[in-house]
Amino acid sequence: MPELAVTHLKKTFGDSTVLHDNTFTIRDGEFFTLLGPSGCGKSTTLNCVAGLEQPTGGSITVGGTVFVDVDKRVFLPPEERNLGMVFQSYALWPHMTVARNLAMPLNIRKVPREKQKTLIDEALDKVGLAGLAGRYPHQLSGGQQQRVALARALVYSPTMLLLDEPLSNLDAKLREQARAWLKRLQEELGITTVYVTHDQEEALALSDRIAVMSGGHMLQIADPHTIYERPATAEVAAFVGRCNFLQGTVEESTGERHRVRLDCDGEVVTLTAPEVATSRGQVVTVAVRPESLEVVAADADVSGVNRLSTEVLTSSYVGSRYAYDVRLGSQAVQVESHRPGLSGRVHLVFKPGAALLYPEEVRLSQEEQDLLTVGS
Repeated sequence: MPELAVTHLKKTFGDSTVLHDNTFTIRDGEFFTLLGPSGCGKSTTLNCVAGLEQPTGGSITVGGTVFVDVDKRVFLPPEERNLGMVFQSYALWPHMTVARNLAMPLNIRKVPREKQKTLIDEALDKVGLAGLAGRYPHQLSGGQQQRVALARALVYSPTMLLLDEPLSNLDAKLREQARAWLKRLQEELGITTVYVTHDQEEALALSDRIAVMSGGHMLQIADPHTIYERPATAEVAAFVGRCNFLQGTVEESTGERHRVRLDCDGEVVTLTAPEVATSRGQVVTVAVRPESLEVVAADADVSGVNRLSTEVLTSSYVGSRYAYDVRLGSQAVQVESHRPGLSGRVHLVFKPGAALLYPEEVRLSQEEQDLLTVGS
């Protein structure tokens, strides 16, 4: 399978720019996910690769084949790109059987009829639907319809698979099962896959690498562990997983050690962030995930950690853990803990290396601070 190279990709609709000069490469056999909120440009990026949208600038190459080169006025039509695509709606013909749905792309490619049955049977077997070729879409469950759409995308052996939120129409339990099955299938086939989703958990579970998008920009491209543990920006941290954001000012900075006075309660915390350079008086954002925080009784003996006086606002049991909302000065903070039944005055503790530090060039407005209070 060839690799996909996208260079300086731009797309505008009238006066609105939806893709801003994005460059990335997807390796042979890789499961690559475009992740972001609605309107961030992820589906537009996928549609440019598929040939359903014409870029305003840049180039797209798969292997040695140039799909698009705006400067050279090259644009390969979708039917000549040999890509398999699954849409969010599945786009199955309701009046056609499963077999006839799969035959459509084969007919377009003028595959002989005697060969079509073999290809259709093989594709249905790959997705676990052998024996259902004679059924109609309305006779299938949502999960089965999704597999038919995938089989139709695979039946003509595409060089690459493009998936646009293919699991979003399934209920939560079925989506989890389909996610595991899809990952196994992709690994077995070894097919290069570009996946679009707004579901962060889905992206983390499926992907070899993730591109987090916002406002037409790619904020970070990395493996799932790096995206979650070391998000490049506060915006990435806010979108991928939950995160608490505390504004503050640097009191002291020596190498990898930073002492920051928090705005919300005036306390000073010590952070270890070797990759970040700060200076005294600089405005920063301290980001810490709920599972990196712990609440302990006010009289608990703890050392080697940041210790802040707080008050429990709410306590909920959520199965494997307890979820607390605590008041830290003027701000509410979310915490996940295995300690039950804490209430009243407690201490909030976290290790110096457990928080992320993001220097800011300008101080955020109150409205901007509110938007970054807790990512979800």
